[in-house]
Amino acid sequence: MSINSKILGLRVTGTIFGIVAMFHLLRVVTGVTIVIAGWMLPIWVNMLGFAGSGLICVWLWLLSVSRGR
Repeated sequence: MSINSKILGLRVTGTIFGIVAMFHLLRVVTGVTIVIAGWMLPIWVNMLGFAGSGLICVWLWLLSVSRGR
């Protein structure tokens, strides 16, 4: 696999989305309070972020596997 490989790009991007999903899940599990300019970020925002980035992660990895055949 070369460094310019599309498969490598899909896997790196999928991994980044997976890491983002884990940070969203970490906030949901720990319940850490996040305040932005006096506004408290609700937990459901991170639930949506986990679902969205997790689905993109899985999709990209499935694409990389199907193109690797």
